[in-house]
Amino acid sequence: MEKLFVKVCGLRLEQDVDTAVEAGADAIGFVFAESPRRVDADTAARLARRVPEDVLTVGVFRNQAVDEVRRLAGLAGVRGIQLHGDEGAEDYAALRREGVTLIRATSCRESSPRYGEFGEDLLLLDAPVPGSGATWDWTVKDFAGAGDRWILAGGLSPQNVGEAVRSARPWGVDVSSGVESSRGVKDPALITAFVEAARSAR
Repeated sequence: MEKLFVKVCGLRLEQDVDTAVEAGADAIGFVFAESPRRVDADTAARLARRVPEDVLTVGVFRNQAVDEVRRLAGLAGVRGIQLHGDEGAEDYAALRREGVTLIRATSCRESSPRYGEFGEDLLLLDAPVPGSGATWDWTVKDFAGAGDRWILAGGLSPQNVGEAVRSARPWGVDVSSGVESSRGVKDPALITAFVEAARSAR
């Protein structure tokens, strides 16, 4: 069985990046959108340099101009771009030329979006209020149409990620607020616990 893909997002400190890498995370996310977890390009670049090549570094954006996304991602040196707003297929097409991994993040409402619709490399399905960290009932959704390379997000934590993986059967999982001791402040012990719980569910 393929190893579950685990992304830890919203990191701002060296110790948190190091912990996520040591725990075995497959991707590290840096937020450039308005958020308590926002970092500037210089900080993201410094943190990204600590990440080994086999771990994907991702810049997270929301309803920002493509030129701004391209500029910040280039300054930070991230190898992935996640669009978490109302961006359309034309935005993904424009960024495709950058040669980075593209992640389309969208909320899961009445039906599940399909992987690859916008030419993305990975599809992230979030809670109905995306980026809120709010727990939602993934057990009532039919994710069969999502495709094979989709990531479950929204309200996940070390306590519930195992149940989420067994119930929704995603290709990967994403966490941010679920590994925080307070809003925007990561807890290294929770990061480690999350990765271990996610992987043991497979």
